[in-house]
Amino acid sequence: MIKFTVTSTKGGVGKTTLTANLGALLADMGLRVLLIDADVQPSLSKYFPLAASRPAAGLTEVIVRGEVTEACITATMYQNLDIVVSDDPEGNLPHWLLNRIDRGFRLRFALQSPVVLDAYDCVLIDTQGAIGPLQDAAVLAADILISPITPEMLSAREFKDGTMELLDRLEPGSALGATLGPMKAVIYRQDRTTDARIIASGIRDDFIKFKGRVSVLDTVVPHAKAYKEAATLRIPVHRHERKREGVTPSASTVMHQLAWELIPSLQGVLADSMYNRQRIA
Repeated sequence: MIKFTVTSTKGGVGKTTLTANLGALLADMGLRVLLIDADVQPSLSKYFPLAASRPAAGLTEVIVRGEVTEACITATMYQNLDIVVSDDPEGNLPHWLLNRIDRGFRLRFALQSPVVLDAYDCVLIDTQGAIGPLQDAAVLAADILISPITPEMLSAREFKDGTMELLDRLEPGSALGATLGPMKAVIYRQDRTTDARIIASGIRDDFIKFKGRVSVLDTVVPHAKAYKEAATLRIPVHRHERKREGVTPSASTVMHQLAWELIPSLQGVLADSMYNRQRIA
């Protein structure tokens, strides 16, 4: 099982959209995927239709009990794709965690529960933009961190500073047995302007200086209306835009490239028209 946490110290950069669409694509590739909404504002919990109108439990029980039970998991309407919903609209969970000495590791340990280990190939965790104990717990639970970054000068500068602060603050946790996973930055919502291309190039140059702590993926997610349309329709973007005319790659192409880059063993695996696993001949 591989665990991804999609995180950023800056809000509004596309974490939830990326988490939902990557998870749905992996599910359509044939992997058993569990989404976890670790944001007190439950955007991921509402992204796709759920099989149950009122989930029995969610993230609160996972964190407080320190384990994932069957009641905490809700099926979505898409095959192979389940979710632990966010059920803390008043934001009490971060305050509860703050008083726990094991606050950074509760989600990490909870994901060792048999109902997760025995049932899923991949876990994707969405996080809040605000720095705090819930974000820390989600980051420390991951094998790999994914961080979307928009190619805008102010956003890129804030991202770089915030990312380094996050890594510097949490890396001491490695001494307690919680190795901080590598961070993969994704250039997200890049348009075709010269400024965006220059800034994206600058982002890649800047992260080379981080000496392997952060790397920038080759896959670039373009600024395209398909992602907003798919979110409105509550369907995975790779299903919504399978092909596209012009030089900008389709959402299906982009998401497949992203999945292959993050999980090289999936190279060549496609989500076909019946959303079952197939391999390029």
